[in-house]
Amino acid sequence: MSIDDRLLVALDIDGTILEVDGSIPQATHDQVDRLRAEGHEVMLATGRSVADTMPIHDRLGLDSRFVVSANGATVQERSDLTGTYIRKWVQTFDPSDVLVRLHDGLPGARYAVESPEGVFLFSGRFPDGAFESRGEHVEFDELLGRLAQRLVVVAPDRTTEEFASAIESVGLHHVSYSVGWTSWLDIAPEGVDKGSALERVRAALDIPRSRVVAIGDGRNDIEMLRWASEEGIGVAMNEAPQEVIDAANRLAGPFDEDGLGGALAMLGGSRVAR
Repeated sequence: MSIDDRLLVALDIDGTILEVDGSIPQATHDQVDRLRAEGHEVMLATGRSVADTMPIHDRLGLDSRFVVSANGATVQERSDLTGTYIRKWVQTFDPSDVLVRLHDGLPGARYAVESPEGVFLFSGRFPDGAFESRGEHVEFDELLGRLAQRLVVVAPDRTTEEFASAIESVGLHHVSYSVGWTSWLDIAPEGVDKGSALERVRAALDIPRSRVVAIGDGRNDIEMLRWASEEGIGVAMNEAPQEVIDAANRLAGPFDEDGLGGALAMLGGSRVAR
């Protein structure tokens, strides 16, 4: 296959690749294997930390040059010498001002700061398994004055609508943020998201914008899907919220009907019909 015919296929993990029980449908494995065998670049672009990204990368048998984690704040690159992955680009910010304003305006919320090295410091009780990577419980004040690649806020007693309204009333500036499926907020450095990270990756790989494909299901995928849809293909999973579907230019079938596998089956060779 000509290098100009390569696709850059970026996949979200949770709700896109993984079943609720953590399994990966066989159809997904089959289509990922086929695309890789054809010479296309298949990679992950997820909100997970590096430590929680790489096990899925390995389960899919991927060897992509880049891996995007922490909603674009960290991009790893594979070493040609060792085959291991090292941090290539890490975007950080000081979340102190945001933490103080949220702490005052969102009573009862819990907070976690992810360091540039992928270590979580968290204040308050988080759902079991929320941080499968390294983490340490600290007092709220210990979160202040630290460089972070991501700030996570959870307000379990609020509906998604109430949570979004409270966030808007606080007035977050100079950061990027997305509200998840439940009352979960990811805050990143200004201008950093999966789409911005993937544009860096695309440029480094010298793949045309018309040859990019991104597939996701969450609100943290909106920028990625918009980026892909401008000239290439952005696929929203069937169960995604409407604003996520609106950001895409294709819609996958239901997850339990091999929605991702079906979307991937439409790709390959030199044909990318929008």
